[in-house]
Amino acid sequence: MRTLIHFFFSSLAANAVRAASRTVWATPHESYSSSVGVLGCKIDTNRVAYWPTSVDCNNICVSLSYSGRTVHLLRIDQSQGAYDVSYDAWNYLVTGYPATERPTTGGAIAMDYEDADPSACADLLHTDGSKLPLSAANSMNFLANCLSHDTWVGKNYVLYNILDPICSWGHDEVCSLDWPTTNQPTCPTQLGTPSVLTSDPVYNIQYKTGNKVLASSGQVVANASQTSEQSGGRAGRVNTVLVTAMGMLTYWLLYGI
Repeated sequence: MRTLIHFFFSSLAANAVRAASRTVWATPHESYSSSVGVLGCKIDTNRVAYWPTSVDCNNICVSLSYSGRTVHLLRIDQSQGAYDVSYDAWNYLVTGYPATERPTTGGAIAMDYEDADPSACADLLHTDGSKLPLSAANSMNFLANCLSHDTWVGKNYVLYNILDPICSWGHDEVCSLDWPTTNQPTCPTQLGTPSVLTSDPVYNIQYKTGNKVLASSGQVVANASQTSEQSGGRAGRVNTVLVTAMGMLTYWLLYGI
């Protein structure tokens, strides 16, 4: 009898999980964007979902699974109809490797998707307390909606005086908001000042090549076989060795010692 009861409730749980998940035809997306002004320099842009539905104040985290692999994605942009995924995430799900190591190409692939608790995406948010980083100048319509009722975003956001999602304009500084007294943030520098910002760039992983490119210009900054850590680590050490060797050679040629 206990076995039958256990089987019954196990079946109910399994059916509930299946009901919560669904199949979507995921496609690779190369260039970072966010329709609600989430700042790419403050998140992992290689783990973003570009879903057809509007960005929600609560369900900003989803899981996507394929061939035994699962990734969590921030759902912070709205597509025109496709279920787009950051190219690196799509490449990993399909091949098991980052796009910078073994880039592949292809189109829509059926994958299992379900909404996840925002805490599952905490490591994708590179801010204190894993708060959602928003543009103080251009995210207020979205944020005001989230603040108007009890929501995850309304309780877990941080505003920066950065104008665009790829962080190429503005000032990299935190702003405050005295809500609901005012709907205009206060920043150390004048809000919305269009100053060129280069201190915290956003990078895309180029489709097909796996190259790391600067989002603001498309300039390649690392080849397909290098991750950003490798570019700053191994390549940096090689360059240091070369510069040192050339300096010693020049000194020897000039002074003969």
